[in-house]
Amino acid sequence: MNLETRWNWQQDDWPSFRFDRSAMAESEATFLVGAGQLLGALLHLPDAEKSELTVELISNEALKTSEIEGEYLNRESVQSSIRRNFGLATDARRIPPAEQGIADMTMDLYRGFAEPLSHQAMFRWHGMLSAGRRDLKIIGGYRTDNEPMQVISGPIGNPKVHFEAPPSAAMEKEMVAFVDWFNATAPQGNLALPALTRAGIAHLYFVTIHPFEDGNGRIARGLAEKALSQALGRPTLIALSQTIEKNKNSYYEALHRSSRDNEITAWLVYFADTILQAREATQRMIDFLIQKTRLYDRVKGQLNQRQEKALARIFREGIEGFKGGLSAENYIAITGAARATATRDLQDLVDKGALLRTGALKSTRYHLNLETRK
Repeated sequence: MNLETRWNWQQDDWPSFRFDRSAMAESEATFLVGAGQLLGALLHLPDAEKSELTVELISNEALKTSEIEGEYLNRESVQSSIRRNFGLATDARRIPPAEQGIADMTMDLYRGFAEPLSHQAMFRWHGMLSAGRRDLKIIGGYRTDNEPMQVISGPIGNPKVHFEAPPSAAMEKEMVAFVDWFNATAPQGNLALPALTRAGIAHLYFVTIHPFEDGNGRIARGLAEKALSQALGRPTLIALSQTIEKNKNSYYEALHRSSRDNEITAWLVYFADTILQAREATQRMIDFLIQKTRLYDRVKGQLNQRQEKALARIFREGIEGFKGGLSAENYIAITGAARATATRDLQDLVDKGALLRTGALKSTRYHLNLETRK
């Protein structure tokens, strides 16, 4: 393999990543300021709303980190498992292994963010992610297969190799070095790095080694969040995987571009921007909950059971709401009301300031009236 085609881990300077610190300075400062603003916004939420926000954010991250890998899990099952972990009310449903596993890993990261990284912790996470699997040779341990660990696409007879990870024989050496690096670069470590820089390197470093048969991307993103949480001294609760999933092609392209060279400024700038977008997404969720509380305060004691049920259902759709807005047909399906009753109920919700109406006739749609009031 010539120099032009060598992977980053095959180069003489591996794993001594190089980057322009000045390119990260503004993002690092913005992250710390934004984290303080996020904490301040959280203080305005009642305890019950804080709990709901925490469950929502953790659940979203669990679902989206799986979706990035093409695995689509049941939202209600993941949320139910996480609610049980927090001791919150939930149903008695049976949680499938995949949903239980990602929920357990996410909660383990949330609760143990301050703990130094260890091989045992990563083995535990891999075991959680692999719950119910029968196709893996090793669960809860680094890979040992002699076959190359490759990311490929294309036909079987003529595949395109996008990346090849270090051989299995190197896993112990590589992972000992990775764990040592992660702990040494922590806020109290002797090689402490700024928050976004450390998170970005941790993700790229780990995913390059690709130490497990499967689950490497999910664990890499978990490690990035652990690094951010350690920098802040509390769980970050930012929508990192949710933000990545919205444009995962850019994510994979950025990883691929960083697989040939250990000068990683471009990767760190990309990842820092993604984290800042994730923080903004979390801020929007907090604002949404505050506006939700204010809306309910405005209409308290004024709604019938159908309207309360419909309003709760709309809020469950989250910030984006019903695609294209709530229709009369949606209202009928949610409440079981007759059409004439639905029409009256919806008009009443508009009159009371709970909903806004757009369009006319068959194009009439209703949206939450999330006006901000002090």
